[in-house]
Amino acid sequence: MSAPLTPPPPHDPSAHDPWQPPAGAPAGGSHRYDGKPGHAAYPRHGWWHDEDGPGMAKEIREAAVVAVAVALGGVLLGVLWWWLAPRVPLVGDASGDAWVVYLKDSEGEQSIGVDGTFTLVALGCGALSALAVFLFRRRGGVPLVVALAVGGLLGSVLAWRLGVWLGPSQDVIAQAKSVGKGVTFDAPLKLNAKGALLAWPFAALVFHLGLTALFGPRDPEEWPAPGGQQPR
Repeated sequence: MSAPLTPPPPHDPSAHDPWQPPAGAPAGGSHRYDGKPGHAAYPRHGWWHDEDGPGMAKEIREAAVVAVAVALGGVLLGVLWWWLAPRVPLVGDASGDAWVVYLKDSEGEQSIGVDGTFTLVALGCGALSALAVFLFRRRGGVPLVVALAVGGLLGSVLAWRLGVWLGPSQDVIAQAKSVGKGVTFDAPLKLNAKGALLAWPFAALVFHLGLTALFGPRDPEEWPAPGGQQPR
């Protein structure tokens, strides 16, 4: 007669499984244990402090710095606009004590050139600011892009007001009286096409998007698991 069959002893996975968490580790196996009861080796991170990136709090701080720095770049745009914009000639005429100011060349395109100069210089400033921001932080992010657009718009407004302040006086009657009847003088610097204020943020967003698409960091590719099975 053969000996009765006895069931094998129960298999203890903890004795041979190197990935089994030690006693006291949190259930579920999603965190490694650090040796202290109730604590995991890797603390839990939420959207505010992401373990894979700088965290939303840091991104917002960086975005605020970027917005202020880009907006201050409007000083350069304002000075360049005042320096490069064509002058619009005016002439004053007097009849008794009444003065009238009119364009010396009624068919001239100097006014269009003023708006065009602002637009072209703003486009260049947008490209430069996008390049600087991309080199500052290649990871990008929504807060950074929003800061770039807001800073560009604020910089355009600052440049517009600075250029007007640096240009000729807004009181054209006083200028006509000071230079005399029939003498040509420059008109105040004026931005007629207010849509030019959007040139900087538009160029910054487009250029930054292109740099991110071409030279930004790439997500690592997922390699198939051994045996031809795709990872879940």
